[in-house]
Amino acid sequence: MDRNSVIGFALLAALLIGYITYNNYSQKEYKAQKQADSIAKAKVHPMPAKVDTAATTTAIVADATVLDSTIVDNRPAAYTGEAKEVTLENDQIAITFNTNGAHPKKALLKEYKTHSGEPLYLFDGAYNKLSAVLPINNGAVATGDLFYEVVENTDADGAKSLTFTADLGDGKLVKIKYALPATGYMLQYNMDLDGMPVGGALPFTWQTEALHTENDIKNERINSQIYYRYTNEDHDYYTISNKEDEKESLESKTNWIGFRLHFFTNTIISDEGFNNAVVIGKTKLDSDNIVAQNKNTFDVPFDAATQSASLRFYIGPNHYKTLRSYKIGMEEMVPLGYGPMFFVKYINKWLIIPIFNILSSFISNYGVIIMLMTIIIRLLLSFFTYKSYLSAAKMRVLKPELDELREECGEDKQKFGVEQMKLYKQAGVNPLGGCLPTLFQLPILFAMYYFFPSSIELRQESFLWASDLSTYDSIASWTSTIPVLSSVYGNHISLFTILMTISSLFLALYNRNMTAQDPNNPMLKWMPFIFPIFLLGIFNKMAAALTFYYFFSNMISIAQQFIIQKYIINEDAIHAQIQENKNKPAKESKWQQRLQEMQKAQMEKAKQQQKKK
Repeated sequence: MDRNSVIGFALLAALLIGYITYNNYSQKEYKAQKQADSIAKAKVHPMPAKVDTAATTTAIVADATVLDSTIVDNRPAAYTGEAKEVTLENDQIAITFNTNGAHPKKALLKEYKTHSGEPLYLFDGAYNKLSAVLPINNGAVATGDLFYEVVENTDADGAKSLTFTADLGDGKLVKIKYALPATGYMLQYNMDLDGMPVGGALPFTWQTEALHTENDIKNERINSQIYYRYTNEDHDYYTISNKEDEKESLESKTNWIGFRLHFFTNTIISDEGFNNAVVIGKTKLDSDNIVAQNKNTFDVPFDAATQSASLRFYIGPNHYKTLRSYKIGMEEMVPLGYGPMFFVKYINKWLIIPIFNILSSFISNYGVIIMLMTIIIRLLLSFFTYKSYLSAAKMRVLKPELDELREECGEDKQKFGVEQMKLYKQAGVNPLGGCLPTLFQLPILFAMYYFFPSSIELRQESFLWASDLSTYDSIASWTSTIPVLSSVYGNHISLFTILMTISSLFLALYNRNMTAQDPNNPMLKWMPFIFPIFLLGIFNKMAAALTFYYFFSNMISIAQQFIIQKYIINEDAIHAQIQENKNKPAKESKWQQRLQEMQKAQMEKAKQQQKKK
């Protein structure tokens, strides 16, 4: 491998290492700053309070009428009752509600299964709650504590709805209606209040927890994030860390808040926008069946004229096309590139995803789709690949002359540098010709790094020995913890990662035998071999689709390089062209002129230092 190609690989390694380091550091700094801001700016919301049992008992005794030694409870119906479950469903989702609170208790996604093949419940349990503080009794009554009567209805278009009604007495009524379309994951919420005038907003609390559905709960928790979009269409997020409670006070009016897991999300939406939103998330939980919990407080705009408020819920998959169809920016929750690599999300949106969607529309095997995608992308990059190999061939042709220059210049590296640039200029060779084409291919590599682990289409899709392309393929695993190895490499062996590493080492060896080596830089000779081994620990935990893509891409590179160098590039013709270029008057580029000026300045400086000695 020549010096320029090695520089390309070294830059790739530096970019990857720098990105991982920067991302970890920026996340910590961001969270620390936001934590400080939340303490300074958070507005304390009155939390939905349960009815005081002691006070209620006293009221019962005061209002009770003794008839035949039987106490009759005269409290309004909203304060007493029996909790029942009722379900609202379509072909994609079934949401179960509790008549005590009138809020979603569990959500079944019918088109998906857990990693173990069980029905996939995104959430299920008493922790899941939606409650508003009512403007009575100084905020001591919340909708989440009341008992409701429920009426079911089905529209002509197949949409279904549930209307919950709670009678608080004295003409005070709470009506909550949930509506679900015949298809889709968007749940409509409407609240109407009678006899309880509300000003401009009503305080809400929304809390939910996500259940374990994937192969690796540790990876699920790493991918647990709180996403949100402000009404000015700016997006932001934070990853829920392993803390007891991590609070975030949102700075502006908020359009939606999404509790995002690896492949699914639970999002609450206000078309008019929430005010004073404070979100709290945590993954430090005792249960191995719960990935993370999310608790939010915010003010929901309330129409004073109609005494009503409306919300929407998206409870479904992180499918890019589905999220984008709602046209409120929820597709940003699919991590296609962020941080220093934010620009690769545009490559994914405009190139990778369209190709993937076209292929998947008529091919059902996703392993075949990945191979075809790889071939298509390599064809698109073939111009840069050819230029890189052509530059390597030119450097091989010039190697005998460069070796002669080294002998003539001896230890004077500055003189050798000047003479080397003169030779390149005379021969018409660009010293960066092998490096730049490699750098142009890096955005594609990084785009794939984000695309494959984020694609729900690959979830539970099998190929060869991999049962699920969205997670690592394991041919061997163990439960015992091995110091250092388990934390870096994991407790399993991914065969696609092994094949990717072996093919990378073979490609590096093939390149080294086919390109000129710089004897003054022995480290450059070993860098291509160190880099794949370094990546072995990182990619062992990655999605099988990603490691298979890199492996297959390496195999294509080997075949492509063999064909180009064997049948397309003619080194005799290149040598003749270089000799012909030497006889032509060379045109210096501004970059070459600047480089020569710098080299001359360094030589003059070195001479002056020698005179002083």
